[in-house]
Amino acid sequence: MTADTLRERWDAIRGRVEAACHDAGRDPAEVTILPVSKTFGPDVIREAVGLGLHRFGENKVQEIRDKAQALGSQEAAPGIDWVMIGHLQTNKAGVVARLATEVQSLDRPRLAAALDRQLRAEGRAIDVLVQVKTSDEPSKYGLDPEQLLPFLDELACYPTMRVQGLMTLAINTSDPATVRGCFRRLRELRDDAAARGHQLPRLSMGMSGDFPLAIAEGATEVRIGTAIFGSRPYPDSYYWPESGPETN
Repeated sequence: MTADTLRERWDAIRGRVEAACHDAGRDPAEVTILPVSKTFGPDVIREAVGLGLHRFGENKVQEIRDKAQALGSQEAAPGIDWVMIGHLQTNKAGVVARLATEVQSLDRPRLAAALDRQLRAEGRAIDVLVQVKTSDEPSKYGLDPEQLLPFLDELACYPTMRVQGLMTLAINTSDPATVRGCFRRLRELRDDAAARGHQLPRLSMGMSGDFPLAIAEGATEVRIGTAIFGSRPYPDSYYWPESGPETN
């Protein structure tokens, strides 16, 4: 991928996000773009850094580790912030605690406890978003909506994690109304939590194929991968395998 191609795609997606904000009657300054760089190597990320990007979403811990190792000492790519957006196993919390600046997929008490232990060992604190499951699709991870308020109460005991908001993945369907319903549900859950004293200003929802619907429902951040970096060699099932009991 050439730098010119990447710049054209970045400019195009910024224009599309701005247009979606205007269509929704929102200020474009309210919505940020998180570039999702999963499967793309250090050279592509270095080109993106040259465009002024510095936050990158990754689905797999090993990709964060490998890319951080490749780019960490490169003067051409300083100050990269790695954002974990994929399902996180507790036995990999140590890598995330050491390298990531944010986790958007915090979805269960066991993971919160493990991440807190590792963050305390590293002497760090990071931003987190709670991932909530707003569809019945089995391939999607996330906290059950009914468990959100108790989980938020529990997280208040962990000063290593600054809870900033909520994240969700919409159902994979061609029906816009159903997709939009997933995003609406997250916003409603955020509003309910706010009424109980939990301030959650951020809503991370919407990807390359559905971000206008997410923006219409109040997204403050959209996670964009293919529209910026191009198509990937792996299907979504590579990143979100069938959910089931945690094995570690």
